[in-house]
Amino acid sequence: MVRTNRATVGGFFLAGRSMVWWPIGASLFASNIGSGHFVGIAGTAAAAGIAIGGFEWNALIVVVILGWLFVPIYIKAGVVTMPEYLKKRFGGQRIRIYLSVLSLFLYVFTKISADMFSGAIFINQALGLNIYLAVILLLLITALYTVTGGLAAVIYTDTLQTVIMVVGSFILMGFAFNKVGGYDNFQKLYMVAVPAVTTNISETCYQPRADSFHIFRDALTGDLPWPGLVFGLTIQATWYWCTDQVIVQRCLSAKNLSHVKAGCILCGYLKLLPMFLMVFPGMISRILYPNEVACVDPDECNKYCGASVGCTNIAYPKLVVDLMPNGLRGLMLSVMMASLMSSLTSIFNSASTLFTMDIYTKFRRTASEKELMIAGRVFILVLIGVSIAWIPIVQSAQSGQLFDYIQSITSYLTPPIAAVFMLAIFCKRINESGAFYGLLIGLLIGLSRMIAEFAYGTGSCVSPSDCPTIICGVHYLYFSIILFVVSCVIIVGVSLATKPIDDKHLYRLCWSLRNCKEERVDLEEDDWIENQESNSMAIEEPVEEPNLCKKAVMCFCGLEQKSGPKLSPEEQAELQAKLTDTTEAPLWRNVVNANALLLLCVAIFFHGYYG
Repeated sequence: MVRTNRATVGGFFLAGRSMVWWPIGASLFASNIGSGHFVGIAGTAAAAGIAIGGFEWNALIVVVILGWLFVPIYIKAGVVTMPEYLKKRFGGQRIRIYLSVLSLFLYVFTKISADMFSGAIFINQALGLNIYLAVILLLLITALYTVTGGLAAVIYTDTLQTVIMVVGSFILMGFAFNKVGGYDNFQKLYMVAVPAVTTNISETCYQPRADSFHIFRDALTGDLPWPGLVFGLTIQATWYWCTDQVIVQRCLSAKNLSHVKAGCILCGYLKLLPMFLMVFPGMISRILYPNEVACVDPDECNKYCGASVGCTNIAYPKLVVDLMPNGLRGLMLSVMMASLMSSLTSIFNSASTLFTMDIYTKFRRTASEKELMIAGRVFILVLIGVSIAWIPIVQSAQSGQLFDYIQSITSYLTPPIAAVFMLAIFCKRINESGAFYGLLIGLLIGLSRMIAEFAYGTGSCVSPSDCPTIICGVHYLYFSIILFVVSCVIIVGVSLATKPIDDKHLYRLCWSLRNCKEERVDLEEDDWIENQESNSMAIEEPVEEPNLCKKAVMCFCGLEQKSGPKLSPEEQAELQAKLTDTTEAPLWRNVVNANALLLLCVAIFFHGYYG
């Protein structure tokens, strides 16, 4: 942690671009898999079968797109954040600020809230502790090593926690399959796992689905229709894996492009595991505890988990508490807490990067590097305050399917962002006006669906929502496809009707011009770089020696008193060339390319076998 140069923006936010492939792959997986996955995926699996595993396996294909198509452009562009890329590509401030603010909202309302809600369910089931006390304590520990360590600390702790998560989950899976007598028996028992108390409720509300053991389901009657899973989910996955700050920041910290690609491949293989570590155990939980996990009567559900719409979210915690012996139960508790902390750590670090580099510098154009470092760390503390205040709201909004809640919000808000990034990289004719109006109109369409759905309520099988079919009748994965296509049409249409951007502004920012050697003329100079240059001309004044207490605080936060060494223009150019270099050794390029093809074959095989 000390060797990663925490006192510079590059060191704190990008780990000095020195990471090798295996911590990157493990960190990508750990950043993605939080407590929300353990609780949400296992819960949805208990309710509806293995189709939810398709959400995880979709990533096997998208991580290849990330490593081979998107990251090379981001590295060549020399950017730290995703909004910064859009500013270089399009110019102007409005897209960058729009994206930063929307990303921070998504972090709070989907990622942080879902992780804390699922962590609270687990703590409640496992320990019976006060939820608020436990979550506040976890948030404080998480913040402590994010504030003191920067991205390198986040990546190394992610790697350690991935090992804990995978080992603990494998042990639980073994216990679960042993309990039901193997895979064949598991398939038979799941299909007859129904609760004892059903009153006069329709059979379709509590009988397992006939297609429970198929990923691809009917396009019209399926709960996760196959066109939505293939196309709609890929749009969301492209936003998450290829344009989201949490994920891309890890790739940008790699020492070279081969390490990025190898990290993506490792992450792809790790993403095979959730089907076996979360989906199957969730379904086994329904077999072992049908009255609690598969409850359908609102009064019974209220008794077991305090939510009248259903208790499938308790499937995984229930399995841990009731199935594992004492010592191993402690291990699994540490897995869940490690998972929660890993996910929150990643979000806190990436959110502070977005705020510092994209929002704070707009209000404080003359901010020094030291001030930016302090602002980033203070913002993490503000995020924690908001997160703690959000706990009661998350706790009271116990929707029957946590994972569906996360995915539906993502479907309503993110397709326009995926459209803008995809077209920005692969179509140089797109300009700022097209991108901005595509984002704005797409957001309004998405918000209209989201607000209507939450105003009417999503309902449950027992008491369906009375939301009009024309608004809520379209499956959220289909809505994602429609919104993406509409956004693309608006972006392309407005761009063609307005003035194009000259090629001299686009060198190394889009795919067709990625290998241009000419110097790029930025549409707008970066304020913070200008400010750094002006600071370098400042007259040096004698600096007062800080007292012992101040020294301790500065050391704790990685804010060394000495400024970094002054670089000559030649050294600055050499450093910039190193940071934007995407060359690969021919041997390792061939190795990672062969492994990528193998990963895609594995993805096709698993989809075919379980389809």
